[in-house]
Amino acid sequence: MNGQAPYAANPEQSRGRLFATDGSPTRSEFQRDRDRIVHSTAFRRLQYKTQVFLHHEGQHFRTRLTHTLEVSQMGRSIARALQLNEDLAEAVALAHDLGHTPFGHAGERVLNDKMSAFGGFDHNLQAIRVVTRLENRYAEHDGLNLSWETLEGILKHNGPLADPTIAADIPARADLMPSTHASLEAQAAAIADDIAYNAHDIDDALRAKLLTLNDLRDVPLVGPIVREVFERWPAIEPRRQAHEVQRRLITRGIEDVIATSTNEIERAGPTSSDDVRHAGRTLVRFSPALAEAERGLKSFLFDRVYRSEPVMGPVRQSEAMVAALFDRLLETADLPGRWGEAARTASRAPSRARIVADYIAGMTDPYAEAEYARLFDGKPALG
Repeated sequence: MNGQAPYAANPEQSRGRLFATDGSPTRSEFQRDRDRIVHSTAFRRLQYKTQVFLHHEGQHFRTRLTHTLEVSQMGRSIARALQLNEDLAEAVALAHDLGHTPFGHAGERVLNDKMSAFGGFDHNLQAIRVVTRLENRYAEHDGLNLSWETLEGILKHNGPLADPTIAADIPARADLMPSTHASLEAQAAAIADDIAYNAHDIDDALRAKLLTLNDLRDVPLVGPIVREVFERWPAIEPRRQAHEVQRRLITRGIEDVIATSTNEIERAGPTSSDDVRHAGRTLVRFSPALAEAERGLKSFLFDRVYRSEPVMGPVRQSEAMVAALFDRLLETADLPGRWGEAARTASRAPSRARIVADYIAGMTDPYAEAEYARLFDGKPALG
């Protein structure tokens, strides 16, 4: 397409969809994917799914939805600078968290444990289930019927699957080549996710008073930025200082990715999107220096935020809630509507367990709490 590099994904050369559909006179195939994702039920539910802080802890903390929108914006910016297809990068970014459970990674850990005898649970694979099976709005098929390229990006935006056999649940007609890398657009969405996490988890931790800017002065990656802001604006109010740190951290990450990836792409010399898939390494990446600093920042956040008691207390309670929901629903098949019918008629334990996991994974935080109250005659006390 005009203005795009030869190794960018081209919607006019898409490998197609699982179900044939008429073309659109006004939108490319990747634009149609983006629109289908935004209008899906699973996308709307992200508004009430936990990012780090549970939904009830404050209206200004990020949810899966606000995080997703931020990743989408950053992914487009990176894609534009690298002359990639912005619409595909946006579609992958918008869909990348559709498979997340209520209560964030806490819910995912529980479902993976409960499903260990039945293939486990992974939010990327669950996102594929959502967009190929579980959304049921269309007259002619289940799922959103997304293009091959968007499905591939959802599955492999974090890289090739270490065990390609775990992708066995993907519709066979898709053949998403799980052992290869994804497109550069999907790689742009993935690294945008990392940049967003770094900046916005710091912002939320400052709002929650788990950290102060002074705590960050000597932390890798963000420390030099904090010192810059303190030196330039020593007297402004802390919330303005915090915003300056956040936006500079985002800018530094994006600019580093663009410069590094431009060099990596030039070294690899791809002339098509298929060349990218078989390059043998991720081409959209941080520089070695920034990658090392980012690991240091993540280690700090893990210790001081993600494993802090104000976060872990509600996490433990939410894990217990999801575990209790799974056990009760697997035993009783007391699920509403189509879910209950499918669970009661499932002839094999793995099928029934997967139905229960699908149902729980689709819950928002408030709905999970309401289901717990219905099944156990008591509202859980989170926090």
